[in-house]
Amino acid sequence: MKIVKKILIGIVGLVALLLIVALFVKGEYSVVKEVTINKPKQDVFNYIKILRNQDHFSVWNMKDPNAKMETKGTDGTVGAISSWDSDNKEVGKGEQEIKKIVDGERVDMELRFKKPFEATDQAFFTTETEGTGTKVKWGFNGKMPYPMNLMCLFMDMEKMLGPDLQKGLDNLKVELEK
Repeated sequence: MKIVKKILIGIVGLVALLLIVALFVKGEYSVVKEVTINKPKQDVFNYIKILRNQDHFSVWNMKDPNAKMETKGTDGTVGAISSWDSDNKEVGKGEQEIKKIVDGERVDMELRFKKPFEATDQAFFTTETEGTGTKVKWGFNGKMPYPMNLMCLFMDMEKMLGPDLQKGLDNLKVELEK
């Protein structure tokens, strides 16, 4: 009986320690990637502000060609919502909404994931002239609430999201430079 009691005290102590550590762990993350496309800035911007165009370059949109996709509102304008629903766990279910557009400069989107987990993150595209082309940045900003932020100690969001963001931008470059 004493052994069981010691084990239970040890487990409770470990859980308490983890909860205390989580108080000091940063829960926010940000991942930004970029590519330069040999096209005029306004042409690139007009393409990336259309949510449905992500079907042609986003790695996540390409993971399940059979996913149910739907767009509400006028695509490419504030308030437009693109939703997806897939049985593929890497795709899941969710939606993104255009929250703000600064013409020729920036598109801000809110991503609302529903399956396989619930989360709300922010994403953006920016464009700027670089030489004779356009530098495009694609970024994600998110937050893991307490005590889930403890997972940030073990998960490198840059390594998890960065390669897919970069591949998507590389796909975008190929698509627009055809």
